[in-house]
Amino acid sequence: MDEDQKNHLKAYGIAYWTIKRQVPVDWLLNYRGGSFLVAYNKAIEDECKIRGVSYSVIADGRVSELLNEISDPAVNMEMVKLEKAPKIAVYSPKSKLPWDDAVTLVLTYAEIPYEVLYDEEIIQDKLSQYDWLHLHHEDFTGQYGRFWSAFRYTSWYQADVKTQEATAKKNGFNKVSQMKLAVAQRIRQYCAGGGFLFAMCSGTDSFDIALSAENTDICAQMFDGDGIDPDAQRKLDFSKTLAFQDFHLDGNPLHYEFSDIDVTDSRSLVQSNDFFTLFDFSAKWDLVPTMLTQNHDKVIKGFMGQTTAFRKTLVKPGVTVLGENKGANEVRYLHGEVGKGQFTFYGGHDPEDYQHAVGDPPTDLNLHPNSAGYRLILNNVLFPAAKKKPQKT
Repeated sequence: MDEDQKNHLKAYGIAYWTIKRQVPVDWLLNYRGGSFLVAYNKAIEDECKIRGVSYSVIADGRVSELLNEISDPAVNMEMVKLEKAPKIAVYSPKSKLPWDDAVTLVLTYAEIPYEVLYDEEIIQDKLSQYDWLHLHHEDFTGQYGRFWSAFRYTSWYQADVKTQEATAKKNGFNKVSQMKLAVAQRIRQYCAGGGFLFAMCSGTDSFDIALSAENTDICAQMFDGDGIDPDAQRKLDFSKTLAFQDFHLDGNPLHYEFSDIDVTDSRSLVQSNDFFTLFDFSAKWDLVPTMLTQNHDKVIKGFMGQTTAFRKTLVKPGVTVLGENKGANEVRYLHGEVGKGQFTFYGGHDPEDYQHAVGDPPTDLNLHPNSAGYRLILNNVLFPAAKKKPQKT
């Protein structure tokens, strides 16, 4: 999985395909970019050839030497066994909206199966059937993505409002914001109960904002028929959130922003100098962040979204920063725990489309088979497959 790999993204699909057939895969953390090791099987070799994935066949003696090298306490490498293919759910509307989702794009490209859930399925408690859940370009605050100012006259916006209002009413909610809050709370419970949550773009900050505002109305009249609680900011409860605290709401409903968590409007970076760096963790002691940062590059191209990056001062102290632009004081990639489960938030919309706009065509990943930015998504997909190791003391 270093520079010699012709298709990094499809290599994850091979790993998932192999685990799905109950053949364990060893993930060699920090060895040649986080390579996969599996006992020789002609069917797997043939599948690599079909999908265009680079591989090497090595002798048993060399495997023993390699594993001894990795186990050396002085070497920052570790081996993790991947045993159970996680059942994957993507939280996404069934209707056609004028944007795509980087996670579904890369899952499809890597040939990793997933199922789509939305509000109704989560309200019906179907989430417990899955090991891994993804949230992408979503607004859990009930403000329809704050698209009102720019897109309220478009057919897709009007159809989305109508559909969401009908779904809320069908499920016993007076407002869409109340339904979205209930969904966010169920997702939080799912995560706390041992689920794995991965979110990108506005699926990150709007999720935490909705949880913090469970006791107050933060929606303007055009979104829910009445005004914002004038004391809404003071009533926010940051103990309910996963990743962020002490943020301030954006009170302008015409602004394409929810709060000051996101740095899109205040950053001075442009595409030519927009990068973030992955942290180096101790593979033997910090196993989880090491898995999540496996890559052939440590400096990743930045990319924008409704939520581009997170203001570092608003990240909770117990959350692990996985990738940041230190000079800009912004966090791009973070991980944390809640109850028995874990979550990862990744800022931006599409790792290979710097400023993806509403209505732009989806990225063709055939043009980006070695995308370091997309690899971070797939690290999270395989993460739940890892056999848990006892904590070192």
